[in-house]
Amino acid sequence: MNELKPREKLALKGLSALEDEELLAILLGTGPSMLSATELAGALLDKYGGLRGLFRAGRVSLEGQHGLGPAKSAQLLAVLELSKRCLFEALVRSDPLENPGATQRYLKTVLRDNPHEVFACLFLDTRHRVIAFEELFHGTIDGATVYPRVVAEKALRHGAAALIVAHNHPSGVCEPSLADQAITRRLKEALALLDIRLLDHFVIGDGTPVSMASRGLV
Repeated sequence: MNELKPREKLALKGLSALEDEELLAILLGTGPSMLSATELAGALLDKYGGLRGLFRAGRVSLEGQHGLGPAKSAQLLAVLELSKRCLFEALVRSDPLENPGATQRYLKTVLRDNPHEVFACLFLDTRHRVIAFEELFHGTIDGATVYPRVVAEKALRHGAAALIVAHNHPSGVCEPSLADQAITRRLKEALALLDIRLLDHFVIGDGTPVSMASRGLV
């Protein structure tokens, strides 16, 4: 009996029954000459070390792969962006303080795989609903320079009453550094002068994001 193709397997058994390369093959649709979509998917996963590596590769790298090109690369990047927007919608519809899991999932998705340190803010209204998300500072692999004045100006522009800030550690280690603790104190003091609350500072790495508020560091 011939092995089921990914679309046939999906129809018979559902999405959860499909392997990563089969789901990816459905997205790709076709492979290059003499290569099926499933074979192309498997080759890409092998090259990049799995889905995480594939989706963090970037447009230039993807377009250079045999069997992809601009069109299929755009499809892959569009899926990644849609997943981020889906998580953001879920976050907007909830109170980040009452649903910390949604906050952590979103921040981890958008920040974890950056090759350099990125500092970002969630701007919240008086009821702690999300107004906006912005990446404010981009640094080297060792760190990002964070300017409290810029954060405060952005908060005022958005009419924010409170903030949740986050940054990633490209090393994958989530533990807050002494520098992380120092900038948190500076931010809290600067924002307090404007009657804006700093609710939390998340450090994003490979594991569960660390909440500095839960450590008593905010």
